[in-house]
Amino acid sequence: MSEVTNAWAWPWWVIMVAINIIQLIICFYFVFITQKRFNTQRDAYSKWMMIFGIIFTIVAAYRSVFVSRYLTQYAWFDTIANSSLIIRSLAFFAEISFAFLFGLYLLRVEKDVPVQSTTGLLYRLMTKGPYFIIIAIIIAQFFAYGGLIFKSRLSFAIEESLWSLGFFAILPIALVQWKRLWPMKSPEFKTLRIVSMLVAIWCIIYCTYALVFHLPAEYWAKAFEQMRTNIPELKSGWSAVSDSFYKVNVTHRFSDWGIGFFIWHSSYFTICVWLSLMLMRAPRKKIT
Repeated sequence: MSEVTNAWAWPWWVIMVAINIIQLIICFYFVFITQKRFNTQRDAYSKWMMIFGIIFTIVAAYRSVFVSRYLTQYAWFDTIANSSLIIRSLAFFAEISFAFLFGLYLLRVEKDVPVQSTTGLLYRLMTKGPYFIIIAIIIAQFFAYGGLIFKSRLSFAIEESLWSLGFFAILPIALVQWKRLWPMKSPEFKTLRIVSMLVAIWCIIYCTYALVFHLPAEYWAKAFEQMRTNIPELKSGWSAVSDSFYKVNVTHRFSDWGIGFFIWHSSYFTICVWLSLMLMRAPRKKIT
């Protein structure tokens, strides 16, 4: 595909890359400077949250430079570094890390501020529900590979549905924790109060976006259309894997990427990274 550039392309790319460079600096500032001061316990929770946060932030920075779109294999640069399969493989680790950040945080809240009763539906929801987002997003990764390699919109629709199910599963947990923590005004709960509010707001926004627009308009409608028309044509065999690795269609034209991609990419590599940076500091009840 011949390279076509719109006026918006490079300014938008520069802004995204600059934001992600700043996010990388903040990430490593947390790791090397504030992490020890903020949390001296250095237990498994702290270490894993830090590791998952680093993974997500680094991969987000890489993907902000090498912009790509899986189905069409649109790419920002004509280089193997912009390979859709390479970027999907990096996303595999980053997205699982994102799920673990949320899951481990919610489980930690239940450890620090447990529900009153250890029986019943609420107890099972609050203590077992966080695992669902981890499981859902791990399974979603394989459908993402299927969508990329075989050019299946159905696989992508299932992937995004699993993401949505994961966040719908933790939405009631996030709301209950926010409601429980908000009246706790003592300093030991200050961090958890703020983080619980932001996590709940994120879940509300994401679930609303997925239900109203993302799934019905962007994914399932197009999946049904492909099943009806076979456009784009499904691929199979080793050539499909090879194409997903080597083929890059360079374009900087807004009409090629689309408004949906523009919104998704801009928010994914900013807001999601900010959430990751917040959670990688291992929020917990402060020991006084």
